Amino acid sequence: MASHSTPGAGADAEWAEVYRRHADLVYRQCYLYLRNPVDAQDAVQSVFLKLIRSRMTFKDREHERAWLLVTTRNHCKDVLKSGWRTRRAHLEALPDVADWTGEEPSDKVLSRLLALPEKYKTVLYLYYYEEYSVRDIAELLGVNESTIQTRLARGRKRLKIDLEGNFHDQGPH
Repeated sequence: MASHSTPGAGADAEWAEVYRRHADLVYRQCYLYLRNPVDAQDAVQSVFLKLIRSRMTFKDREHERAWLLVTTRNHCKDVLKSGWRTRRAHLEALPDVADWTGEEPSDKVLSRLLALPEKYKTVLYLYYYEEYSVRDIAELLGVNESTIQTRLARGRKRLKIDLEGNFHDQGPH
């Protein structure tokens, strides 16, 4: 698209053509960052709205593509950093944890998990509830994979000690 400064049917057709050429590319990049098809679809809409509002003029299709890729990456990073994304799950909507010992209701296990320090709670939750890999968690949190592995191990140990302490007086298992 060489230029798109005049609104109207011709501009609409140009926007539709840009969308047709790049929607899959933008969606794939959004999905790569956000790991959720609904969030990725929302991000695609946001990126193309930014394009329309920018009234950007491109030298050629490669410039158009590069602008979309950079804008998509930046938008997805902003989404990942937003407080809305990190706080949007309501506790009552979380799935039950499997009953680890056969003796304690799963809501107590979850409450003990949520009582852990933030750095352990977050990685355990992402790993076991959201089924993210160590690599994905490291990318989401911006830390090394070895740090995530350490936090998982320490968090599991703390949770196990807490749970065993509650079962210790209940007799043999």
